[in-house]
Amino acid sequence: MSPVLESTARALLRRIAVEQAGSRLPSLAAAVVRDGRIAWFGARGRAGDAEPTEATQYRIGSITKSMVAVVVMRLRDEGRLDLLDPVGKHIPGTPVGEVTIAQLLSHTSGLTAEPPGQWWERTPGMPFEELLALLGPEIARHRPGRRYHYSNLGFGLLGELVARHRGADWARAVRQEILQPLGMRDTTTRPRAPHATGYAVHPWADVLLPEPEHDAAAMAPAGQIWSTPADLARWAAFVAGDTGDVLAEATLAEMREPAAVDDGDAWTGGYGLGLQLARVGGRRLAGHTGSMPGFLATVWADPADRTGVLFLANSTAGVSRTLLTDLLAVLDEHEPRLPAEWAPAEVDPELLELAGPWYWGPAPYALRLTGGRNLSLTPLNAVGRASRFTARADGAWLGMDGYYAGETLRPVRRPDGTLSHLDLNTFVFTRTPYDPAAEVPGGVDPDGWRS
Repeated sequence: MSPVLESTARALLRRIAVEQAGSRLPSLAAAVVRDGRIAWFGARGRAGDAEPTEATQYRIGSITKSMVAVVVMRLRDEGRLDLLDPVGKHIPGTPVGEVTIAQLLSHTSGLTAEPPGQWWERTPGMPFEELLALLGPEIARHRPGRRYHYSNLGFGLLGELVARHRGADWARAVRQEILQPLGMRDTTTRPRAPHATGYAVHPWADVLLPEPEHDAAAMAPAGQIWSTPADLARWAAFVAGDTGDVLAEATLAEMREPAAVDDGDAWTGGYGLGLQLARVGGRRLAGHTGSMPGFLATVWADPADRTGVLFLANSTAGVSRTLLTDLLAVLDEHEPRLPAEWAPAEVDPELLELAGPWYWGPAPYALRLTGGRNLSLTPLNAVGRASRFTARADGAWLGMDGYYAGETLRPVRRPDGTLSHLDLNTFVFTRTPYDPAAEVPGGVDPDGWRS
């Protein structure tokens, strides 16, 4: 993807200029990512003596959690753990050992948000064994699985889980298994030059207060990492689907599935497995926010059109929650993405007899071939259950998403070999509404349709 048009670049730059000036940010860097590359980068303010560049480091806070989660999912894919395992199976001695790994990843464990002791983000951390000794039953704030409750402590536990399985600390696992393969060489657990200094901005005066920065030790998996706009752009591309050899695409898609909703009835924000989720302007975004004393960062990616946006700022507070979605809106207004060109697909010609209209009772559906031996079932009147299916070796199809995810679709043939109907987990789909010649459970009234 080529860089954005000059008019688009101007509109994007103006949005971050308004943000930096209006929110009084010492510096602000932002980028738009398309098809795995930076299509626009902009910066305002000063990080030290110079304007931020694509190589300037900022602390990215809780974006760290997503990287830890990827290593956990790699362990799952390797068969070393199950997401339904209680964490006590892997970290004996925890007072909430019944909480599952999936609940820790999705912030539905019910654990307290912060660890016991002093404000962990502003004080030197402690080894995991010391942290473990401070934990008691009181760290359980809610019944596991009952509700979304963000827990930094939960990711401290996940970091220890990674360390015990890899035989090295969590940071080494993240570096070797994620950062190096993705080419994110400027992403580190401690700052390196050139980097921004973290500040608090006085609420009633234009003056700054430097914020402390420490190694968080046992709590580091919740927010230790520093990164650059260039590296975070690569991470946005990863979340959008450019996984390289780091993670199976199906596993990343699983991480992006909603596991919890974090804004109640509004239902616009949620959490998957280590990834925050948002629905804005017709887009379904995945990524994460980050906040540590002196720093704010966010990265969002839209897998549907391989677009990402990100920002990094060296201020404890102040960045608008809509900054990145505003940048996406600018992009959509100035350079709406063109739909992909239609081209014929390679399909198995023997499956053509399956394609076309089918009826679940009186409700019309369309079964389409989507390439290879894959199928797509969609209601024709937009009322019903849609799912995609992938072929199995036994001649049946397995549901990939929607209501029929994990369920089996099987063509049923008559003794002479002709196609009779489809059996979808006991539901019968026929070529005509309630076809009397098909094996419809309960039978079809012999007098047929009537006025």
